[in-house]
Amino acid sequence: MRAAWYENRGPARKVFQVGELPTPEPGPGELRIRLAFSGINPGDVKKRQVWLGAAAPAFPRTVPHSDGAGVVDAVGDGVSAAWIGRRAWCSYAQSYRPYGTAAQYTVVPEGCVGALPDTVSAEQGACLGIPGITAHRAVFVDGPVTGRTVVVAGALGSVGRAAAVLARRAGAQVIGTVSRPGQVAALRELGVDRAVCAGDDLVDAVLALTGGRGADRVVEVAFDANAALDARLLAPGGTIAAYATHEPAPALPFWPLAFKNATVRLLGYDDFPREAVRLALPDITAAAAASALRYPVAAVHPLDEVAAAHEAVEHPGTPGRVLLSLPD
Repeated sequence: MRAAWYENRGPARKVFQVGELPTPEPGPGELRIRLAFSGINPGDVKKRQVWLGAAAPAFPRTVPHSDGAGVVDAVGDGVSAAWIGRRAWCSYAQSYRPYGTAAQYTVVPEGCVGALPDTVSAEQGACLGIPGITAHRAVFVDGPVTGRTVVVAGALGSVGRAAAVLARRAGAQVIGTVSRPGQVAALRELGVDRAVCAGDDLVDAVLALTGGRGADRVVEVAFDANAALDARLLAPGGTIAAYATHEPAPALPFWPLAFKNATVRLLGYDDFPREAVRLALPDITAAAAASALRYPVAAVHPLDEVAAAHEAVEHPGTPGRVLLSLPD
């Protein structure tokens, strides 16, 4: 099969190689997907870089990317043959595994694969994995959100978009934040109950919409920058579910959070419980099938341009996801 890989971490143009590798065979509990598209996430770029949060490679060769979409063409022992020939989207292909989706074929545990409806393109399917599963965990980690208020920070981002859609579909009142006033209209198109620019106006909006009680959940993309703000808008007993931070050792507003008996959950996608992933797959698939969850695609690069694709994620010029297209 044609694939892209690296054997050392570093700049994309220095470490990536593209060529032929043996086509993988599915083991017990696994299935193989002939991929049409591979989705690139910021975490894929960080794993390839020498980055503080990225562990040293555990394998001599890494085919990157965890997300992708295509057609199942083989299954291992214990997996129903009914999967063969079905369109599918996947995640976790390169989570503690050497061979991800930057290749014509990938092998993934069955519990990390969702059926891709005919109404959802393979391009969109390749966008669903890491953002959708992270969003689902952030929204539902402390139980149902029906009738509750959920604040989604950075709701036009990949995880934020999915979190806003999933929370709204589950019956929550959703308040989404953006960084610039010009983004408010785009956020309203997601169906949020209120779109607000981040800052003091957000606290006022949350308190006004909740009768002064505050938000039950906050889905947070910048914990270091927003922890103090989140403490102000959080309801007693509420949860901050943070999946990213710019500063690796952020300050924690201990007493404002303690007086509210708040829960702070730090979310690392690679180590989510598999039961959480199992619960996420059908909800994400349903949201995509209903056209509620759709991603703008900034660029699609052929496999041979994997380095340029990574650079587009590192230095985005156009909003949206970056994909690799795989050769037939």
